[in-house]
Amino acid sequence: MTSPKKQLSLFDLSMIVVSLVIGMGIFRAPVNVAAKAQIPEIFYLAWLIGGFVAFCGALTFAEIGSRFPVTGGYYKILAACYHPSVAFSINCIMVLTNTAALAGVTLIGSEYLCSIIFPNEANTDLYRLLIAVTTILTFYCINLLGLKASAKTQNVLTVVKIAMVLVLICSMFAGSYAAPVLSSFTTTTGAMPTWSDYGKAIGLCLVAVTFTFSGYTQTINFGGEVQNAKKVMPRSILLGLLTIITLYLLINYAYVKVIGFEQLKTAESIAAILASKIFGPAGFTALSVIIFVSVMGYVNVNLLSNPRAMFAMGEEKALPSIFARRNTKTGVMVFSLTTFTALTLTTLFFAKTFDTIMNYTIILECIGTAGSAATLFILRKKTKHLDKSTIYSMKMYPLVPVFFILVYLFVGFSVYNDDPVATSNGLLLFVGFIVLYFIGKFTQRKKSI
Repeated sequence: MTSPKKQLSLFDLSMIVVSLVIGMGIFRAPVNVAAKAQIPEIFYLAWLIGGFVAFCGALTFAEIGSRFPVTGGYYKILAACYHPSVAFSINCIMVLTNTAALAGVTLIGSEYLCSIIFPNEANTDLYRLLIAVTTILTFYCINLLGLKASAKTQNVLTVVKIAMVLVLICSMFAGSYAAPVLSSFTTTTGAMPTWSDYGKAIGLCLVAVTFTFSGYTQTINFGGEVQNAKKVMPRSILLGLLTIITLYLLINYAYVKVIGFEQLKTAESIAAILASKIFGPAGFTALSVIIFVSVMGYVNVNLLSNPRAMFAMGEEKALPSIFARRNTKTGVMVFSLTTFTALTLTTLFFAKTFDTIMNYTIILECIGTAGSAATLFILRKKTKHLDKSTIYSMKMYPLVPVFFILVYLFVGFSVYNDDPVATSNGLLLFVGFIVLYFIGKFTQRKKSI
């Protein structure tokens, strides 16, 4: 099997990091965070903590990617450090979750575009579905052209997305701010809040915040296709995350400044409010364009990343070997890409059902992220022979990865407290995929006899 070409540069991978993280979440999650926080101090604290945790995660995965730069790294690293069954289960859940998320986000973005193109049509559901299908198929065709074409497309979309977010942030300078209102923290019993109550509120806020920052861990899927990966991967992850943290903190400050904290708790289309400050009556149209560009970037980056996880599972025989085939001219993982695209298109018709599955997988996101971060302790032992000048090694080890892991476990515990049934079902799903892995291996052995 031919090794993949090293096509991705520092800029390419940095733009992939940004698009893996910035999807629809930052245009919606602040409402939930404000409602859970109750007071601005906790709201800002949650975003600051989330940014710091993401930075610790960036340092951790920068070193993981530097020490083990392979295509489909999210599978191969877990398989090498734990067991292939664990890697298979976590990656299947990741692909399933990303399929549902991609279908849902594309439908939401298509709804915004549909309202502009077909403002007076009654049957908007059909047009929305057609726009979503067309969008996914368009980027599927672009990805069939090869990694370089996909990466260049991603660069353009991400730069435009960053520029549009910066425009929304500039609404702070448009004047006419919301009148300040004193917010108060109330408990379910009506008693004076304790430190425990504040801690629970921060935990619930961090559920939304950490997942708004999530996605960059998939960057390690591109390790085998990055130029000078041992140095470029860590730099890309850190540069991308610093860009995201800066944008998130600024736009959340803009939300509070322009909308008002009390109004933010129940506001709808918060990004539309900022857009209207800049563009006036055309604000909704401008927002629709911003949302759809963000969706296009999210579609393309998922069609880039997820097939690489499936490719790695095919290479390791956890999936049929056809998943590991590449086109000899373009290097495209055609079968893996086509399968992921087909799953996404199918999911478009069952988006509501898959919302339930996504609720089940939140706890597994926590466990999977914490578990993959913990591979660093094993990788340090396995790669201690490497030349330290050729790889990235973080400072303040092991404090940084330990802190990152503990925060994700804390968020997982908060998820369990908030919805124990969904959490239990998620854990059953995890066990189910492990059982499926061993059934597949048993079937392979019987066929080979």
